[in-house]
Amino acid sequence: MQVQQILKDKADDGVVTVAPGASIAAAAKVLAERRIGGVVISEDGQTPLGILSERDIVRRVAAEGGTCLSSRVEELMTRKVQVCSCAEDSNVVLARMTEGRFRHMPVVEDGVMVGIITIGDVVKAQISELAMEKEALQGMIMGY
Repeated sequence: MQVQQILKDKADDGVVTVAPGASIAAAAKVLAERRIGGVVISEDGQTPLGILSERDIVRRVAAEGGTCLSSRVEELMTRKVQVCSCAEDSNVVLARMTEGRFRHMPVVEDGVMVGIITIGDVVKAQISELAMEKEALQGMIMGY
C-alpha cells in the first residue's frame, strides 16, 4: 500500500504545526488539546523544520524540571526530520520508522508538506490489507 492511500483513508485534520519560537508549554498544550503524540515545527505550515513529540518533552522535564516549559520549541525539536512521499510503499516507511525509533513522519511533495502519517496509521493500513487478502483467499478456497 502506498502512503497516498493511507493519507486518503485518514480523517483530514491537516498537519498540526507549531512555530519554532513557541514555548514548549504551548506545544504541549497543542498536543494535549489535539490528542496527538507529535507536532511538526514549521514557520509557514508547509515546510517542516523539525518535529517535537510528547516523549521529547517528558525527557526534558525529567532532566530539567518544569522550568524548561518556558524554553523555545526550536531548542528541543528534532531537526533531522525524516519525510516520505505519497508514492512510497508503506512497508518501506514502516521499516524506516522502526529502524529510526520514531512514530511520526511528514509527507512531502514538491517541497510542500501534504500530510503526516504515524506508525499507527501504517500498522492500521497493513492490518486492513491483510484482512482483505484473507477474505480473498478464503473466497478462493471456498469457491466464491
